[in-house]
Amino acid sequence: MEAGSASVREADVAPAPDPAAGRSAGWTPADPGPLGLAGFAGTTFILSMINTNLVGIGALPIVFGVALAYGGIAQFAAGLWEFRTGNTFGAVAFCSFGAFWISYYFVVHTPIALSAAHSAVGLYLWMWGIFTTYMFFASLRTTGAVALVFLLLAITFIILGIGNSALTGTHSVTNGTIKLGGWVGLATAVVAWYASFAAVLNSTFGRTVLPVYPLRG
Repeated sequence: MEAGSASVREADVAPAPDPAAGRSAGWTPADPGPLGLAGFAGTTFILSMINTNLVGIGALPIVFGVALAYGGIAQFAAGLWEFRTGNTFGAVAFCSFGAFWISYYFVVHTPIALSAAHSAVGLYLWMWGIFTTYMFFASLRTTGAVALVFLLLAITFIILGIGNSALTGTHSVTNGTIKLGGWVGLATAVVAWYASFAAVLNSTFGRTVLPVYPLRG
């Protein structure tokens, strides 16, 4: 009886377990990749619908808020979390394309002389096309879905860069090259959505429901 009482008293005064200690030992953050892909896909989809002229140019302002909040800030935040997971590729990709959409918001709100507007936008798109091309080669060590996103995106930037650089008028959506870039952009958005959906679904169900085709050797 006395031993039992001593046991109870020891339990009463024993320190409570430290949740932070257990978390630091075995806790890992959730995969930020699906968020980054979703933010990129959603914004790309809306802008590409306008570039294809499936939606009128008057709807362009709706892109700005989505570009800043979802494609920009949310995707950039996903890139910062990729640094936490040790994923250099994901960190560079999501931070860069998050910054792309944030910069896009400011580019379209920056006064540029009409005579130089299209060549300036063309230069902007060519720069991103070059970046995306070398990121495509790095993506060949990720998954087939992600690599296809970067391949299609590089093609999209290059086509839109060519189309904008060749423009002299004000109605860019009537240009066939811009429309072609819009269609490739739509394909890019669909593949990015698939990659995001597959990652969320597979993580939630704890097994492979949708394949993403790993390319790692």
